[in-house]
Amino acid sequence: MSDAILAHPDGLLQQRIWQRHTTAQRLVRFAIWLVIALAIVQSLRTIEVIPEFLYDAPEQMGDMLQRMWPIDWPYYAVGVHAALVETMHIATLGTLLAIVLGIPFGLLVAGNLTRNKALNFIARVVLVSSRSVNSLVWALLFVAVFGPGAVAGTLAIAFRSIGFVGKLVGEAIEEMPRGPIEALQAAGASKASEIRYGYWPQLKPAFWSIVLLRWDINVRESAVLGIVGAGGIGMALDTSLNLFQWGRVAVVLIAIFAIVIVIEVVVTQVRRRVL
Repeated sequence: MSDAILAHPDGLLQQRIWQRHTTAQRLVRFAIWLVIALAIVQSLRTIEVIPEFLYDAPEQMGDMLQRMWPIDWPYYAVGVHAALVETMHIATLGTLLAIVLGIPFGLLVAGNLTRNKALNFIARVVLVSSRSVNSLVWALLFVAVFGPGAVAGTLAIAFRSIGFVGKLVGEAIEEMPRGPIEALQAAGASKASEIRYGYWPQLKPAFWSIVLLRWDINVRESAVLGIVGAGGIGMALDTSLNLFQWGRVAVVLIAIFAIVIVIEVVVTQVRRRVL
């Protein structure tokens, strides 16, 4: 907002001219856009994009699709179905393990439930660490420890999901109305009773929403963990790619797309009916 003084026959009147942003705000916005533009320019210089590859991409994509035809449908029963079922097991068990490990940290990170600042800090560090490491990196670490297979994939999904589950549970607890909890405290209820009768009824809708959402995400992530040897349908995809068996690659990709769509429909219907 800026002011302007205008002459008037009866004297001086002050007129207020309203502006959306002050000068300082405009400078800050300009600085932000300048930093973004510089970052984009620097990124383009660093990644070394080769224009010839970009021009040739449509032709290469068309050639790859031609090699995928005809689709090797019999391969589904031989090499895809069992791997697809294993992928579902990895995602489901990983989600369950993440819930068991993530909820305690969610309770510890909630400041209105856990008053100890040290415990809040430790829980927050654990949750941030879990979310900071990609599931493929977790898979590489666990493959090195436990060897290739579904165990490494399950643990990778679980450790990646702990931060997601714990963070959202903690935030849901912190946003709860204090009325029911204060009533239980006034009645002399124990901490366990507060959690069971005060926090849980309010947390339940958010909890099931978090579980369904994370399971949906984990199904998608577990489909590619096999590329690094962590079990599931990703191993079938990696094998077919390495052997240039494009008809089988098409079957694997179709199976992945189909299961992702089915899971999306199932999660949506469960949310509508239960929540």
